[in-house]
Amino acid sequence: MQLIRSFEHEGIAPVGLGTRVLLVTMDGSDGVLTRRLAGLGGQVESIGELFTGLSMLIDDPFGYGLFVVECDAFGGLDPVRRSCMAIGQLAARIPVILVSQDCVTQMFPMDRHAPVLLRAPVSAVSLRVGFEHALRDRLALRSI
Repeated sequence: MQLIRSFEHEGIAPVGLGTRVLLVTMDGSDGVLTRRLAGLGGQVESIGELFTGLSMLIDDPFGYGLFVVECDAFGGLDPVRRSCMAIGQLAARIPVILVSQDCVTQMFPMDRHAPVLLRAPVSAVSLRVGFEHALRDRLALRSI
């Protein structure tokens, strides 16, 4: 016997509905990570150069709600983490998610200034958890 249960989707909203995401990746705007971030409700702007992305954050510090970097194409986790720390106080205002194969253990830090670390290739579940964790101060709960 096969049972089918449907769920009401009217009260469900994507996690980061309308959050402007700056993604630094070599995959361009048609990569898996871009599509998954958009599926979570993010308005994704993809860029292919790390320092250009950091410059965009400095130029428009209130324009983005999340900064995501696929680290492997830019020297790995440690160099990208150091580059992100170089922007100082700006990193405290904009949540950061770093995705890398160098990441042995995924980290969802309690320190709001520390980046979320996800293992590459990122799964849909870990990306959703990381997205929610990074935006935990910015999400508003909807009442159904």
